[in-house]
Parts: sequence; structure tokens; C-alpha cells
Amino acid sequence: MKSVEAKFQISFTDEQYKRAEAYVADMKSHPQRVYWSRNKGKSDEELIYAHIAHNVLSGYYHSYSPSRARQIMSMDSAVN
Repeated sequence: MKSVEAKFQISFTDEQYKRAEAYVADMKSHPQRVYWSRNKGKSDEELIYAHIAHNVLSGYYHSYSPSRARQIMSMDSAVN
């Protein structure tokens, strides 16, 4: 199976950062959730940025929105 490595540069607002920060704080009160199986050992900052990226990219791909498209500043990809 082939895989693609993709790197995105996105922009985000202070409000998006605060919402992601609150999400990570809430997830800490639920240590048994599946969320932690793939995020164990990551710093709060890594979790916050990952949450922001997930929201921006999933919003763009699942329901194309011009405002989401403006947040994606660049993308590079390579087939492995």
C-alpha cells in the first residue's frame, strides 16, 4: 500500500486556539478515552495544534468553505 506524507501550513485565530485549549483540558478529565491511545506522551501544545489542524482540514474537506480554504496557507506532499 502506498502512503502520502502531507505537510500543511495553516493560520488560526486566538478564538480557535482557546477552543482547542479548552478541548484538551476537557480531555484530560477523561483519561480512558480512545483519544489518549494515539496522543499519549504529547505535550499540551502539540495536542492543541493537532486539534486546530484537524478542525481546519476536516472542515475544508468535508464541507468546502472559502473561509476554511483561506486558513490553509500551503501544502506539500510526497508519495512514500
